[in-house]
Amino acid sequence: MSRRVVRQSKFRHVFGQPVKADQMYEDIRVSKVTWDSSFCAVNPKFLAIIVESGGGGAFIVLPLAKTGRVDKNHPLVTGHTAPVLDIDWCPHNDNVIASASEDTTVMVWQIPDYVPVRNLTEPVVTLEGHSKRVGILAWHPTARNVLLSAGGDNLVILWNVGTGETLLALEDMHTDLIYNVGWNRNGSLLVTACKDKRVRVIDPRQRRVVANNFEEPIALQEMDTSNGVLLPFYDPDSSIVYLCGKGDSSIRYFEITAEAPYVHYLSTYSSKEPQRGMGFMPKRGLDVSKCEIARFFKLHERKCEPIVMTVPRKSDLFQDDLYPDTPGPEPALEADEWLAGKDAEPILVSLRDGYVPLKNRELKVLKKNVLDHRPPPGHRRGPAAGASGLSRPALEEVLEEIRALKETVRAQEKRISDLESKLCQLTNGTA
Repeated sequence: MSRRVVRQSKFRHVFGQPVKADQMYEDIRVSKVTWDSSFCAVNPKFLAIIVESGGGGAFIVLPLAKTGRVDKNHPLVTGHTAPVLDIDWCPHNDNVIASASEDTTVMVWQIPDYVPVRNLTEPVVTLEGHSKRVGILAWHPTARNVLLSAGGDNLVILWNVGTGETLLALEDMHTDLIYNVGWNRNGSLLVTACKDKRVRVIDPRQRRVVANNFEEPIALQEMDTSNGVLLPFYDPDSSIVYLCGKGDSSIRYFEITAEAPYVHYLSTYSSKEPQRGMGFMPKRGLDVSKCEIARFFKLHERKCEPIVMTVPRKSDLFQDDLYPDTPGPEPALEADEWLAGKDAEPILVSLRDGYVPLKNRELKVLKKNVLDHRPPPGHRRGPAAGASGLSRPALEEVLEEIRALKETVRAQEKRISDLESKLCQLTNGTA
């Protein structure tokens, strides 16, 4: 008589379940744009969803605890002149989110902790460099303010959001549309999937492809026969990859190991309604008291449904094996350090006592003054430059006046923000 050997794994019994009806987010007009992004981004403080919007592009940001029916007049984040295609929260600041659009721009936004009373229309910075629509965003995992964007021009651009400038532009590496982009754990390499059926591993600072020959896979797993796009989400702490089919109604999850056969099927979560998009909560946003190892935010036509993945345990104690130290919100490098060639592993935090999100930290953008690039001594001024007729003292006076006006604007913006916060408190009956 033969005996079947069962593979030992602490994740063998992972199961998924939806939350109760009153913990869902309802009456949300999810975008109908035909683009294969997740349409959703989530962090320990906020849930953001790309929505239908007339006259441009928009997305909605909800405090994570604000479940139930969403007011039809809830403020949106607007500013793009064409539909928004992708959004991504900054891993080092839970109040900062980037958006990419068909209008060829990337915008970075500061989201207040309180709910504003009107639409947010002014981004902290607008990044312009693509010639076609921008459909992919990915923040660097360890360097502060480094953002990657990929567009329909087959171009990958790395930005320093803190200065609003381009760090690197990776040209002539892709022959067709880029489908997806991901960083490795310390951000030294990135990987892209392209319509030309090639996967490229790229060293961005060296501007070269270090690997793209994947003709002989070490493991092959047949998924299904449907034509829907798969949205992959990988959790390095548990080595589990979750595959969510867009237009499908299931989430399949597999454990990845270092020994053959490398890929081990765990289970499938299925529901009745197909998903139009999916958000994936960072590890620090999970409820460790309930042995929760993953949380998804599944988008339907008019609602968002959280799905919780849990490992059954009888003990109420903190489960060290399920929750190793995980990347926290502090960056390990500055943008200039990374660009100069330095690498660093993420700064880890413990989840033993649960994670408490940090208060709003303002993103400051220090743009260089184009007037600082003065011609060298003795350089002849062209006719256009001489036409202004401004002497050096007069120019200095104008610049000083501009600086004073900017300070006045900043002070007024802060006053408006404080008044909005007080008005919000009065409206909610808390003051």
